[in-house]
Amino acid sequence: MQKQREGIALLITIMFVMLISVAIGYALKEVNLATKALKEEQNLYQNSMILSDVLSILQSSSALESLADNNSSEELYAFLSSSGFYPIDVGQKKLLISIKSASSKLNINALNDITEPFFRDYFSKKMLNSNYVDVLRSFMSKNQAQNEYNNYTSVFFDAYPNIFREYIASKKHLEKINRLYMREYHDENLKNVDFEKLFCYDSDQNRSVDLNYASADVWELMLGVTPERAETLAAGGGTYKELQDLKLSELESRKLAKFHTSFFEPYLRVSIEVIDEEDSAKMSFEYAIKTKRGYNFVLEF
Repeated sequence: MQKQREGIALLITIMFVMLISVAIGYALKEVNLATKALKEEQNLYQNSMILSDVLSILQSSSALESLADNNSSEELYAFLSSSGFYPIDVGQKKLLISIKSASSKLNINALNDITEPFFRDYFSKKMLNSNYVDVLRSFMSKNQAQNEYNNYTSVFFDAYPNIFREYIASKKHLEKINRLYMREYHDENLKNVDFEKLFCYDSDQNRSVDLNYASADVWELMLGVTPERAETLAAGGGTYKELQDLKLSELESRKLAKFHTSFFEPYLRVSIEVIDEEDSAKMSFEYAIKTKRGYNFVLEF
């Protein structure tokens, strides 16, 4: 009987120790979560301050004031050529800041009835299934005529009935669409398209491409030219003031007229990478030189 009591007491002790261990483990987990949440809040605050400081510097820049007053494509090109990339040390953090034209890419939401043949031709050259353009347009109901594509039958919308489909809102949005497309069509040729160099994302389908900064990929899509011809046109960036400077053929000029383009778009793309020993973050925004306004802010941890 004595041994039985001792056995029961030992069992109770073991269970008690286990309960204490579980309680301590749970408490430590909660402390770690709280510490992590606090650190994330601190990082968010610090990154917000960095964004605010960079925006203030742009707003007070005399060089940008001059650009806004003179409407000079030459001044904009000189500014961007001399201010492309800045590494800055701030305490334990390192900032990598780059400033580029925000108008070097084609707005993906410019895909409409007029431009659709150019998109189809470009993707066809990249060996993509012709359904890819239909998939893209099905996510652009805001820019379509009433009832157009509204009855598009898609497993995408069956599986994800709440997915945003007024326009393609961001790089992340397109990446999700591409994953759904790959799942449905298993089209490995999607990798042949460099979406990073090709598209920007704006609800305004009339957003213009600045031809002084247009990437070779954009030239190739708009004009349907060879990659070599597109590279030549891109290499001439910074020297274009009017259509004649492009030295396009009559056919190329007619094709270019289907898109919204200009030779001076005073908008900047500012990217900031924050690096420290434990965490990193990427931030970006676009900046309108004339109105001194930042927009399309993106923060990624």
